[in-house]
Amino acid sequence: MLRHFFSAFCVVFFLYGCSVTAPTVTQTKTERLALLLSALDSSIPKREANRLAGDILQETKRLTQAFELTSPPLFHNFLVNTGLRQKGLCYQWSDALYEYLSKGSYPSFSFHLYGANIGEYFSEHNTLVVTKKGKAQEEGIVIDPWRNSGELYFSTIKEDTAYHWIHRPERGCD
Repeated sequence: MLRHFFSAFCVVFFLYGCSVTAPTVTQTKTERLALLLSALDSSIPKREANRLAGDILQETKRLTQAFELTSPPLFHNFLVNTGLRQKGLCYQWSDALYEYLSKGSYPSFSFHLYGANIGEYFSEHNTLVVTKKGKAQEEGIVIDPWRNSGELYFSTIKEDTAYHWIHRPERGCD
């Protein structure tokens, strides 16, 4: 029994030290996200799409540091659920990004909270979706910094085949 406890302690101790450094915000990644945002509608000003892309990536970097993120994401969840980390669950990422972006001035865009596998303890996942204001949400872009431990994942909802996303307006979003 003592041997099993010691083995578990060693695993947690060594994995706990596997912290993630804040992701770097590269110009290329910012440009790729800005192009994807601009592609939502031809009426979106390029300057606004560029600003939003930069803000999303910078806030992801800030949250990675604030959440003291570790990798992989499920291990970070373990740390949060056992009280060894304060925050960093997927819904906390999406909520923080939603709150931050909702305070900004992005007249061409709307922000929405989405989820997949709702109610399934080990597979529920939450994210932020950006849409062109007034357009169908199903045409939106998934903004998911949790999936890759702070390294921002983004794609159109249709291209994100890892999850079947559904809108979650009951969580306080549009």
